[in-house]
Amino acid sequence: MVIGLEDIPSERIDTGDVTLSVKRMGDGPPLVLLHGYPQNHMCWANVAPALAKANTVIIPDLRGYGDSDAPVDDAGHTTYSKRRMAQDVVALARHYGHDRFAILGHDRGARVAYRLALDHPDRVTRLGIVEIVPTSDFWAAWSAELAMKAYHWTFLAQPSPMPETLISADPVGYIEHTLAAWTLAKSLEPFPPAALEAYRAQARDPARIAAMCADYRAGATTDRALDLADREKGRKITAPLKYLYAESGFPAQTGDPAALWRDWATAVTAASCESGHFAMEENPQAVIDTFAPFFAGTED
Repeated sequence: MVIGLEDIPSERIDTGDVTLSVKRMGDGPPLVLLHGYPQNHMCWANVAPALAKANTVIIPDLRGYGDSDAPVDDAGHTTYSKRRMAQDVVALARHYGHDRFAILGHDRGARVAYRLALDHPDRVTRLGIVEIVPTSDFWAAWSAELAMKAYHWTFLAQPSPMPETLISADPVGYIEHTLAAWTLAKSLEPFPPAALEAYRAQARDPARIAAMCADYRAGATTDRALDLADREKGRKITAPLKYLYAESGFPAQTGDPAALWRDWATAVTAASCESGHFAMEENPQAVIDTFAPFFAGTED
């Protein structure tokens, strides 16, 4: 059953660099949920209530998405780097009085989550990753087949304003195509109506489209460089890491995605589920079954 996050009031929280739109629910140890592209906090509508039974769930819109600030990108593509976004999350948690917290991220939000675990290891108690492999590894895994499916990685990262201009011809149509194409059913049916309208609404805002492109420009430059530097130094994620990937998603096409994470973290457990890319909406029970015990501390 979908419990509408749209009915929970949003808070506007100043993190010092940007102001984030945030929703909270539940009671218990803090757990931050981070959405991905081309979504916002509403992607958690089907799973947040279950996770909130044992946790205080904090659900922001990342910078550039939803109702959070969307600053203009800089020439070096650091404004939307996952390092900057991770700093937003640290400041957000501190605002609520949490020096340590768990994180669950999907897609771009998962990239923010693992960057935070690398940059701020003392902050993260447990780390959940849904449906990605590390940025530098994903670039390295590209084949012709993966390039065709993940074309948006190179399209959105092209210099401004080319992708923004092309998307502006039909932004809602582009986002709807992206959402449907990445589901197992190739359909918009898995998305709750309120969530789908939230995704359409942000697509209508040129500043949000520009922010999404900037997010991917950072992925092709700053984020990849940070990953490569960490690998060279041998840095690893020390928090327990739980990984869920879709049997028909992007990571499954990289070979053994769980093995990639074991190269990045000291303690990894992994599972897969029947889904396309948007597991929280296509197969919410699998997400709940995988992560509710992990974040409740009853399962490693």
